[in-house]
Amino acid sequence: MRFVTGIGVVGALALLAWPAAAISAEMRGVTATEIRIGQTMPYSGPVSAFGALGKGEVAYFKMLNERGGINGRKINLISLDDSYAPPKTVEQTRRLVESDEVALIFSSIGTAHNTAIAKYLQGKNIPQLFVGSGASKFADIAQYPQATLGVQGPFRYEARLYARYALAKNPNARFAVISQNDDFGRDYLQGLKDVLGDKYDSVVSAATYEVQDPTIDSQIVKLKASGADVLVIAATPKFAAQSIRKVYEIGWKPMTFLSNVAVWISTVMQPAGLEAGTGILSTAYVKDPDDPAWNDDAGVKTWRGFMVKYAPDADLHDTNYVNAYNSAMAMEHVLKACGDDLSTENILKQAYSIRDLELPMLLPGIRINTSASDHVPVDQMQFMRFNGKTWDRFGELQTGN
Repeated sequence: MRFVTGIGVVGALALLAWPAAAISAEMRGVTATEIRIGQTMPYSGPVSAFGALGKGEVAYFKMLNERGGINGRKINLISLDDSYAPPKTVEQTRRLVESDEVALIFSSIGTAHNTAIAKYLQGKNIPQLFVGSGASKFADIAQYPQATLGVQGPFRYEARLYARYALAKNPNARFAVISQNDDFGRDYLQGLKDVLGDKYDSVVSAATYEVQDPTIDSQIVKLKASGADVLVIAATPKFAAQSIRKVYEIGWKPMTFLSNVAVWISTVMQPAGLEAGTGILSTAYVKDPDDPAWNDDAGVKTWRGFMVKYAPDADLHDTNYVNAYNSAMAMEHVLKACGDDLSTENILKQAYSIRDLELPMLLPGIRINTSASDHVPVDQMQFMRFNGKTWDRFGELQTGN
């Protein structure tokens, strides 16, 4: 009788243990002490300037881990170089999923790159969170049910704001667009089309470039010949700097709008020549630490302290590190909200349940909100103009949705 009872107790204990084991098995990339997350970054290649985003995010989680991690677990962010080449993004993402067994993909850079891995990640039931792109396609829940846009203003929204601003100044404006030949560039064209409607084909001249191109000089000369008086530069830093410089050299003086992914002074405006960029317009959604308006801001002071301690070799003028800080903080919020349930289902539930999250390096008034039907964390921006040294913000917050 004692033997039979003993078997019963063992069996009961096994049954009690089974659900916990099953739950643990569903939480891939998670142990009692660690959460593994992965990303790809262009640490080399034509847009290596964006590698600062990965460096900043790695630094943030290092700081977080020194403070005890999240809910008792350290965050192991595995950040791999993809050279900004989609085939390599796919290769490195497969490694992260199949070898490193990460719980999710976080902040991988590039529109074409995130597109290339999306179906694979969906097939593996891996969240694709805060993608390093503002492409509006990632807000299409039917096509990308497990993705959220990054913590940035969407490209299509941004282009709508540019079109509205230009038309308010000149209802007969003619537009020229230099854009990257992929979904990143096409989002700006679509945003202009949203505003211009039937007039689009008659008032917009477009030229594209490939990321492997050495220069875009011929495209800029062609666009000037179109007679356009508004120029939209939808380009990554290297080509943005080239565009600004060439426009200046050929004496073209259109109202110029610059994609907010390429507003960095150290990697774009200075290489282009500060005098060449004076007067250019763009949009902001983060605090620029170089703006004297934030000299006494608590959030900026904390960010500076973080940078000095955890990214001591970084360029403090490179606002990519501000974006990295914001993205990592948003990811921290989601993981904290998950508690001990780090299953894919709960990670996605929390990622789509963010309510009025204020981040200290977002502009005042901008809050992150998501829901099951809204995968766009940030939809507000503020205009700014380059004065030859820094960017001056003006006007109220605006939304392009």
